[in-house]
Amino acid sequence: MATPRIAFDRPDEPCGPSSMGRPIDFAHLERQTMGDKALEATVLQLFSRQARSCLAEIGSGEPDKIKASAHLLKGAAGAVGAVRVMHAAAACEARPRDAAALADACAAVVEVENYILGLMR
Repeated sequence: MATPRIAFDRPDEPCGPSSMGRPIDFAHLERQTMGDKALEATVLQLFSRQARSCLAEIGSGEPDKIKASAHLLKGAAGAVGAVRVMHAAAACEARPRDAAALADACAAVVEVENYILGLMR
């Protein structure tokens, strides 16, 4: 399987808190992968799949499943630098019956998935 272009064409962006406008903090991701660009691409693809799976469980409507899946999503998002997803998942974990929190998590995951798909082209 060929390595996606992300390994070579990562978008230029500032590091740190000012990069909050982007769905992925690449400075954080680079630290997590020790600069291995192929690993960055793999990790982002795996995160995208895991995030979608977590959303399916969050959509179950069962508070215990929502809490567990939101916790998993929060950790995975933190590992790749998907800050908005991480905060939205934390809100779901804290308030599993809050429809607004659930909707925000869904929107955050869709945003980051679309961003990752765009990078992989």
